[in-house]
Amino acid sequence: MQSVLHKVVGPKEVHPEDLGDRVAIVTGGALGIGYEVSRALALAGVEVIMVNRKEEQGSEAIDKIKSEDSNAKVDWKHCDLGNLREVKEIFSELRSSLQRLDFLILSAGINTNQYGEDVDGIDRHFGVNYLGHWYACNQLWPLLRKTGKMDTKPKPRVVFLSSEMHRMAPPNAHFASLDEINDKDMDPTRLYARSKLAMILGSKYGLRDRVIKPNGDQIYALAVHPGAVNTAMQQQWKDAYPGITGKLLTYAMLFAGRDVEQGSYSTLWAATSPEIEEKDMNGWYFADPGAPGKETAQASDPALGAALWDLSERLVKDKLGQDALLDWNKSD
Repeated sequence: MQSVLHKVVGPKEVHPEDLGDRVAIVTGGALGIGYEVSRALALAGVEVIMVNRKEEQGSEAIDKIKSEDSNAKVDWKHCDLGNLREVKEIFSELRSSLQRLDFLILSAGINTNQYGEDVDGIDRHFGVNYLGHWYACNQLWPLLRKTGKMDTKPKPRVVFLSSEMHRMAPPNAHFASLDEINDKDMDPTRLYARSKLAMILGSKYGLRDRVIKPNGDQIYALAVHPGAVNTAMQQQWKDAYPGITGKLLTYAMLFAGRDVEQGSYSTLWAATSPEIEEKDMNGWYFADPGAPGKETAQASDPALGAALWDLSERLVKDKLGQDALLDWNKSD
């Protein structure tokens, strides 16, 4: 419905301008909300690197953006966020090849779906939506820190695409072990919601409190809710709940949802608005452009955030070795 009445209802429109010489990495940047974010930034003069699994999606996205502006600087890289070894390879290469990084948009993910494990044997909701992105941040942090020291604004922003669905996370979530994460009996909605809760905790009690504040980094970590958006991801409700329930959920989401351009506005606002720095909104969660969200008690629990951070470190080291992580606190 919001997509039909785009100009009448829905979030405040956000159209960035004059961002030449900036660089962005957008995971999931060739499809859906990620594509709209990539497109808007590229048309504002940003050099955009989209990261997806399928090359044909990247090629099509590049062609579409360049059809609007032949001078747009846009590229594509392959990476499966559910494969930590690939994450290390691709994002370390980007760290070495780029001179700066102003916007890191963490948009790739899967919607509510049946339980399954990623390449690393981790619940794929948690692995793709959260852990792969957390590890990408680690691999890119020296570049973000370097950019933060440059005399330009806005200062680097890391934006997690979370969701109001974090309210549906299991009430007994402790982020204590892989066994807890790999709960095959957990309802698909709770699997998805837990990963979105992790994104809020990871931005606020992880990046902001454990890295940015202690080191005085001029970087902003934020989480946003894009709204229920009419993307192909809504079809995954049919897989999550086979039969009439999944079909009804899909139809309901598509009817009530925003179009993908509307779905990009929260992310674009968080990435580019001067208000973030003017009001020192580091670590905040936004439900709409300029509208702070009201997190659940779980999403406001620093102890739960600390447990998540510790589990993230353990999982990456367990899968890739003790030297897999860059030192978050190391100076350039």
